[in-house]
This record gives sequence, structure tokens and C-alpha cells, in this order.
Amino acid sequence: MAYRDKYLEYLLEVPGIIDRCRETDSRLVFAYTSNLDAIIKWEAGGFNKLLEQHLEEEPSFVEEETIDNMEDFARIVCYYAIHGYGGEVEITNGEVIEKLKDYFEIQYGLGGTCAQGAAALGAMGVPALIHITDQSEEVIKWMTYEGLESTKNEKRVPLRNCVSNEESLIHLVMQYPKGDILKVRGKEYEVVLSNRLIMDYDQVHKVMPVREEFLKYLEQNAESMFSYNISGFNAIVNVDVLKERLEQLERHYRILKTSNPDLKIYFESAHYISARIRDYLYSVLSGYIDVMGMNEEELVDLAKKKEYELDKNDIESVLSALDYLLELYPVKGIVMHSKDYALYYGAQMEEIDLEMGLTMGNLMSATRARIGHYGTQAECRETLGVNLSPAGLEFAEEISKMKPKHTAILVPSRYMEKPKYTIGLGDTFVAGMQMCFVK
Repeated sequence: MAYRDKYLEYLLEVPGIIDRCRETDSRLVFAYTSNLDAIIKWEAGGFNKLLEQHLEEEPSFVEEETIDNMEDFARIVCYYAIHGYGGEVEITNGEVIEKLKDYFEIQYGLGGTCAQGAAALGAMGVPALIHITDQSEEVIKWMTYEGLESTKNEKRVPLRNCVSNEESLIHLVMQYPKGDILKVRGKEYEVVLSNRLIMDYDQVHKVMPVREEFLKYLEQNAESMFSYNISGFNAIVNVDVLKERLEQLERHYRILKTSNPDLKIYFESAHYISARIRDYLYSVLSGYIDVMGMNEEELVDLAKKKEYELDKNDIESVLSALDYLLELYPVKGIVMHSKDYALYYGAQMEEIDLEMGLTMGNLMSATRARIGHYGTQAECRETLGVNLSPAGLEFAEEISKMKPKHTAILVPSRYMEKPKYTIGLGDTFVAGMQMCFVK
């Protein structure tokens, strides 16, 4: 059966979602990390000049490498850009940030999956409760939407009441557009896909601190949670640190699930999670989470690391890879989002319209890609003029004729060949996805 476009139908449900949150005083919850993104304004000429001066080797990157100097920066960022890859790499030397100002203009914005997700909901008028690690004034000013709250002394308060005097945690972000030409050691390469690389200059998130008073508030008010979106584990690289953090959170998740069996815990993954901790993290979390979210790059990368052959241009191959992951990590379902479509694959969820979540995730992320900021309901409506992805429509047609092992729901995206913005699109998608859990 051909895909039926229900984007407008679902967008018109948002005011009702807002009313339910206010009337029940229940919330979508986002945790755990936030930071200040220093966004490098891309300019191909400036990047080529940087390559000419600092690229001493062929572009390359090996997992867990760090950027220690400008030569590392040139080699690693060039590798990501010419392949159209996205990812996250650590910067160990603050001088690199200063030297980049010789080549690029740097602008600032909000960073962190939960922080960006909450801000995206705030722009839509949807209330949310959030745990953040960077509470500096520079970060919180990006989240001054009515209805966004956190906790203080185990009480729920407006997020603006949580401002601290701490310095901001900086993550550099470079986005590169499809089609730009890079001059690499006498050769020219065309950027094959618009994407972004995140470069962290940040020691705090290596331990991912979580406030006990926030956890206690949730435990005391578990029945007032619609969903619990968790992320931020990607910066942890030490297994002992991870075990300590998970010991704290496992107890917490058990309490929540006992008090509110209907609560949906949604974990947004990241393909740049260290291989040394990934399997342990996933195996522990799979005992508590309901949905694991990832983008197409993460699915491809995870399949590759598991030596599983995946052709992302073949929907049957994609579903086969997801079958494999569901056996490895027995969560209820996986949400995979890409530039062409969003897909839920797993067990059916009673009374939850997963198509609605996938559609709103697509719409909100497409709006951010189109206009460069978190979209309002009116701006999302304008995005409906963007065509549906032909590749996504083709996949929807193919999947409707298949008999997969699990429930498969696929929604084509509103597709842009050259988005204005590629930063935070996955985080914005996750925010829209949570709307389907408001019952």
C-alpha cells in the first residue's frame, strides 16, 4: 500500500499534546548532558588554506584518536569531510581552538542531545523537564522557553532558575556542505554528503555527572513521566567510570519502572561511543530501555563493527541488520532515522501511535535543517511545502510488501539536498519522536 502523507494531520495534534501535559502536570523528561557549541562557520577557501598549511599526511582517522595539534585537526577533519561522515572526536589542546580563529568565524549555540531536544520542544510550546550538566548562563539562555524546567533541591523549577557561575563546556562543531571542493595534497575531492563533526574540549563529560536530587525527584514523581529520553554516555571512555555511573542509574531505572510500568525509556545512541565501552553499555541498558534510537551512520557503523554486512540502500538489508541488533540487545524496538526516512522496528506498543512520533521527528528536524533554528508550529507547517524523499517513498512501498519478523513503520522524510543546517538534526528528531508517548 502506498504511503499516505499524514504530516499535517499529526502537526494539528500538537496543541492537544500541550494541553495534556499541562492538565495532567506530567512531562517528557530529557537527560543528561549539555554544553556550549562553538560552531565553525564553514568556508571552503579557509579550509583549503588550512589544509595547505597543516596537512602533512593523507587524510585518516582511527577510532579513539584525539586532536592534539593543527596537523591532527587537518588530517582528521579532512577525512570526515571528504567522506561526508559525521562523528565526534576529542580535542586535547586548547591552542587548536585559538588557531582556528585565523581561518574561520566562530558562532555559538546550544549543544547536547537532551538540551537540544528540550529546546526543540520548547520552541513548539511543549513543556519538558530536563537534567543538564552545563548550567552556565551562556547555555541556559538558549533554552529560555516557557515550560522548560529542571530541579533544584528536589523541586521542579523554571530552567532559568538553575543558572550557575561555572564556565561553559565547549564543543567545536564543523559542518561541511555537499558539493564543496577540497584540495588535498595535489588532488581535489568533492564533499559527498552534508554532515558535521563535533570536537570536544571537555573533561567533565568523561564522567557524565548526574545529580542525585534530580533522580530523587523523578523517583518520587515517576507516575508524572510520559517518557524518559537518556543520552550523553558517548563521552565516557573509561570502563570503570561507566560501571560506576550505570550502578547509580540502574537502581534509578528499577525504581521508575516499578512505580510506573508504562513509562517508556528511550536511549539515543551514538556511533562514536568508544568500542571499549559500547557492548557493556548496550547490554546493561537493554535491560531497562524500551527504545534504542540511532541514525543511519550509527547503524552502518555498528553493523560493521559486528562484522555484519549491511547495504543501507537496500531496505531488506536494513531490516536484517535490525533483526540482528534486536537479538544482541533485546529492547522492545529500534528507531532509525536518516536523511530519507525514519523507521521504527520492533514490538508493537499498545496505545502509542509510533507513526506520529516518527512523523513529528522528521518534521521538526527538517524545519531546523530548512531555517537553521528550532522551529515553531507555524514554521513546521511551512516545511510541509518541502517534497517527501523519493528514496523514502520507495522504501515505504517496498516495506509494505514485505513480511518482516517485527512491526515495521516507515515514514519518508521531507528531503533537502542542501540543508541550511546539519547540527542538532538528530537531537531535534528525538524531541519530535517523544510526542507519541504523551497519552
